[in-house]
Amino acid sequence: MVVSSLQAVAAPAPVAVPAARTVTILGSTGSVGCNTVELVARSPELYQVEALVARKNVDLLARQAKELRAKAAVVADEAHYGALKDALAGTGIEVAAGAQAVVDAATRPADWVMAAIVGAAGMEPTLAAARRGAIVAFANKEVLVCAGALMMAEVKRHGATLLPVDSEHSAIFQVFESDRVEGVSRLILTASGGPFRKKTREEMARATVKEAVAHPTWDMGAKISVDSATMMNKGLEVIEAHHLFGMPENKIDVLVHPQSVVHSLVEYVDGSVLAQLGTPDMRTPIAVALGWPHRIATPGERLDLVTAGSLEFHAPDPEKFPALRLAREAMRAGGCAACVMNAANEVAVAAFLDGRIGFLDIERIVEHAMTTVPHSRLNSLDDVREVDTVARRIATEAIKAR
Repeated sequence: MVVSSLQAVAAPAPVAVPAARTVTILGSTGSVGCNTVELVARSPELYQVEALVARKNVDLLARQAKELRAKAAVVADEAHYGALKDALAGTGIEVAAGAQAVVDAATRPADWVMAAIVGAAGMEPTLAAARRGAIVAFANKEVLVCAGALMMAEVKRHGATLLPVDSEHSAIFQVFESDRVEGVSRLILTASGGPFRKKTREEMARATVKEAVAHPTWDMGAKISVDSATMMNKGLEVIEAHHLFGMPENKIDVLVHPQSVVHSLVEYVDGSVLAQLGTPDMRTPIAVALGWPHRIATPGERLDLVTAGSLEFHAPDPEKFPALRLAREAMRAGGCAACVMNAANEVAVAAFLDGRIGFLDIERIVEHAMTTVPHSRLNSLDDVREVDTVARRIATEAIKAR
């Protein structure tokens, strides 16, 4: 289930103390993972770490495992198994490597799992955590983009709890009355506009990697920073919001809000608009999920509306940022379209970061894949894997042809 944060309260209740829980962090060395590790480390009396998982950053993974006294540490890249084993020798921490070991880590008996593995690689471990009925803090939007219907069906079937960690979806979660969804008029996702908000298409065509990853308000990894620059990130979030909150595409809007203070809004049929505000700090939405159903303290800077000054809102420019259009087209098409879009985008962004294509080539390669891969339905995880493979191959061929 996706839980509503709003409960009817008849009388003031005593402040509840969060119960101790066991946690697993999938993607512990990434941006979201590191912030989660920091929050867990601040309250060792509340959290026992079952497993930490990283792709290949063995040095950081080993330090985290020792600091948090994790029971297990897993590296996805098998080539780094020896280094991880040596780094943790004598600690009693279990060590494993490989794709199956990552899935196995997700099945370990943790109450709460942070799903922060970037991209489609996070699909199977996230599903594995959901299938054992865990509380899954969800930072991997690509899983819902690629296999949203399948994922939500598994969450419901196994009684799992899905808590959004993206700042925008966490904001909606905090003000969304899921038990009275008929009263919701629309969801409004905010976007900073990225580093190229004021640039022309001609300037964007010459953009460097350094410029593209220089997000004006958030500190994020390279892939998601590029997605923010193209606004593909917001397109993915529109699809994610559809699956998480059950709202149709035509009731999910996007507003550019450069200050990143209002993280998203929910409009109700009576004209009320509820918003969640805060400083742009990922520790806040992570803490919302980590402490749920309670609130836990974070060390982040508090919002001061006096010093924040004016707050701006603008409609996004679909001509300048066609990724939003592509995402909506994928939603309307249904079937495999969003999976194709995501796979091609991952390949294209990686090529841009490697210096093999230009910035505006990203959107062209994505659209090429979307118009080339035959439309099909996704009835199983095998179908998702097959479509993902085909889309990646077509995108790779398009990149080589440039």
